Amino acid sequence: MSETLHERVAAGLTRAIRPEVAEYARKLGEAVGACAVLFYGSNLRTGSLEGVLDFYVLLPGPQQDRIWPRVSYREWEREGEVLRAKIATMSLEKFAEAAIGESRDTTIWTRFVQPSALIWASGDDARDRTSKAVAQAARTASRFAAVLGPGKGSAEDYWRALFQATYRAEFRVEKPGREDSILSVNTAHFEGLLPLAWQAEGIVFERHDGMLEPKLDPGTRARTAKAWKQRERTGKALNILRLAKATTTFEGAARYGAWKLERHTGIALEVTPFREKHPLLAMPGAAWDLWRAKRRRD
Repeated sequence: MSETLHERVAAGLTRAIRPEVAEYARKLGEAVGACAVLFYGSNLRTGSLEGVLDFYVLLPGPQQDRIWPRVSYREWEREGEVLRAKIATMSLEKFAEAAIGESRDTTIWTRFVQPSALIWASGDDARDRTSKAVAQAARTASRFAAVLGPGKGSAEDYWRALFQATYRAEFRVEKPGREDSILSVNTAHFEGLLPLAWQAEGIVFERHDGMLEPKLDPGTRARTAKAWKQRERTGKALNILRLAKATTTFEGAARYGAWKLERHTGIALEVTPFREKHPLLAMPGAAWDLWRAKRRRD
C-alpha cells in the first residue's frame, strides 16, 4: 500500500465545505482561541444548512472539565438565514488522548473513524496534531473491530460489528440497522480504510477475494477482548453521567429544545429569560404552555 493512513485521513479532512459552514467554524474557533474546529454529522455529507450543524471545538492547554465534552447550542443569523449549531468543546490534548483508546471512553474514536472535516485551525501545528488524532481514532477503531468482528470477512463485516457493539456500550438509542446506513452512505470514506488502519496499528492480516483475516496472536486478542469488556461495562454509566451533566451545563438548552419542538410539532414556545437561564426549573411551565397550545391547535 503506497498511501499511509495519515495521508488518507489528512486528505479526507480537507473535503469541500460550504462557505457558510467554514465561516461559522472560524467564528467559533476565534471566539474562544481554539486550536481547531471539526465538522461532522449528516450535514457534512449532504451539504445542507437545514437542521443543526455539528462541531467539535478543540481548545489549547489541559482539559478543564472532568466530564467532557461541554455541549452548547448557538444560532447565528447570516444574510437573513438562521444557522443552528450544536457545539462540543474539549481540549485538543484530551481529544488526542481519547483517540488512543486507552481510557474507558469510546465516543471519540467511534465518532471520528466516521467522516469529518477539519475546517478551521489556528496554525499548521494545530492542524497536524488534530489530523494525527483523527488518524489515531481510525487505528483504535480498527483494533477493536479486529476482535469484535468475524474471524474472516469483508471490511464491512468488521465495521458493522464494531458499530453494533459501540451502540450497545454507549447507551445510544439507535434504530436497528443504523450501522448499515452509516456504511452505505459513506462508502467512499470506508473503502480501503480498514487495511490501512490495521497496517498503521501493526496488525498483520491476509486478504483474499475481498475477504480480510486479521492474524492476531492469542495474547493480543485476549487483551483486546478484555479491554472491550471493560469499556462495555462502564460505557453506559459514563454516558448517563454525561447526559446528567448536560442538563445543567448545556448552554442554550432552552433555545435548542424550543427549536426542536417547533420543528417536530409546529408549535412555537417563547424562550423567556427565566427559561433560558433555568431550563430544568422552567420545564413544568413550558409543558403547561405546550399542552395549552396543542389544545388550541387541535
